[in-house]
Amino acid sequence: MEITFLGTGTSQGVPIIGCQCEVCKSTDPKDKRLRSSIMIEDKGYTFVVDTGPDFREQMLREDVRKLDAVIYTHEHRDHIGGLDDIRGFNFVMGKHIDVYADENVEEAIRRMYPYIFYKEKYPGIPEINLHRITGKPFTVQGTTFIPIKVMHYKLPIWGYRIGGFTYITDANFIPEEEKEKIEGSDVLVLNALRREKHISHFTLDEAIAAATELNAKQVYFTHISHQLGKHAEVGKELPANMHLAYDRLVLEVK
Repeated sequence: MEITFLGTGTSQGVPIIGCQCEVCKSTDPKDKRLRSSIMIEDKGYTFVVDTGPDFREQMLREDVRKLDAVIYTHEHRDHIGGLDDIRGFNFVMGKHIDVYADENVEEAIRRMYPYIFYKEKYPGIPEINLHRITGKPFTVQGTTFIPIKVMHYKLPIWGYRIGGFTYITDANFIPEEEKEKIEGSDVLVLNALRREKHISHFTLDEAIAAATELNAKQVYFTHISHQLGKHAEVGKELPANMHLAYDRLVLEVK
């Protein structure tokens, strides 16, 4: 299974246009962070977890030619704001795209993209098949996703375990019963927004503590704001098995 980080950034703490902070001025490509999303390629199929506002740019950059399904973590716009751009895959592949979402995400999609669901279809609109996530494991083209319910302040959202790989973004609390689904992952991806306390995201120290408790072999931090600092400098502070993820990073995971 191949995992590509399409984006490792966030809308939280995004500088204004023309910002001259050290991250904005950095020439290191690892400091250029689009909104957080991953692409999973397994058994000949291609899946994307979350389609943020940068989705089109990410697909063009990676030269993605096929998309078999989209799986959502939650309904915030920085995670669903690019759904309209799946229409390109509808056109090229000649079929609807399977979309896996819980009730909250489905309601947000119906509100944000009502034209997708009109009885009289306008030519060229996105075409999707909605599948409801309920918390039970589900299989997409032979790949099993185990949902992990975590808390984004007061909002329950979904992380996922796929084989030895676990992906969690936008969390600041993981219930004990959900930790059992994560423990012993070969690779754990966890959000680490910044150093200062935040109401709905793990700080870097909190993410390190959570990852240590969960006993993953390798850990990558994502959903990184400019407030955290430059990739190279933050990386020097991390434990040996923990790393900052970066856009276009590719991992091979069993």
